[in-house]
Amino acid sequence: MKILSIQSAVAYGHVGNSAAVFPLQRIGVEVIPVNTVNFSNHTGYGAWRGPLISPEQVGEVITGVEERGAFPQIDVVLSGYQGGVGIGDVIVDAVQRVKAANPDALYACDPVMGNAKSGCFVAPEIPDLLRDRVVPNADIITPNQFELGFLTGTEPASLESTLASVELARAMGPSVVLVTSVERPDRDPETIEMLVVDDAGRWIIQTPLLPFKANGSGDVTAALFAAHYGETRDAKLALERTASSVFDLVELTYRSGQRELQLVEAQEFYANPRLQFTATAV
Repeated sequence: MKILSIQSAVAYGHVGNSAAVFPLQRIGVEVIPVNTVNFSNHTGYGAWRGPLISPEQVGEVITGVEERGAFPQIDVVLSGYQGGVGIGDVIVDAVQRVKAANPDALYACDPVMGNAKSGCFVAPEIPDLLRDRVVPNADIITPNQFELGFLTGTEPASLESTLASVELARAMGPSVVLVTSVERPDRDPETIEMLVVDDAGRWIIQTPLLPFKANGSGDVTAALFAAHYGETRDAKLALERTASSVFDLVELTYRSGQRELQLVEAQEFYANPRLQFTATAV
């Protein structure tokens, strides 16, 4: 499998491509990373250095990859945090060109906007761009509950309202929706869930909730799910593999006492998921 991953990158820590590339490589995926920013660290620190890469330069890199004849071999295009407004159009154009070269290719979009606790942390124009231009071109989207609500103009909370919001999102274009953090009021408060819906069914999986915010864990989640789904076209299995790997990564990081993901130390959890959690149909 080969994935074209168009995301941010940081020198210190693990978010964007700096979170996604190594886990993908560890499960045997050939990754072509195209960076949209080259920051010293993620913006959660409140200070960072380095350039935002212009849409024109990102497009030039993608065109160079195309000129090497890579597009017919790409199975999945993956995108995450979009630092600038013009990047969305560059990504959509790349997706269309990849699909022209390989009609079986999938586009997996992580519509990064924010979360319920922090609110929206991207440029004001980005959420509308994602909703109106990018998501309709996606086959797979991986929003959290907050992002799902923005995309669909709803307030998903219960399982029923979240499923209804997912169907609204699927009506926009994507056939596969993975909701990466479902916090329904009637759940055990010490747990968190992920929910996936595709044409074959709807599945939910529950894991312990760790008292820890791990920047980049969503990027790992989106990358692993896109790869597992792209390989198997089995949403339940892809969800189980992803939940297993990401929980073990976050737990290892939490126990280490470090702020940044212990991405390398957790590598066996990607290569050999324990499958300790079972997804159930809903």
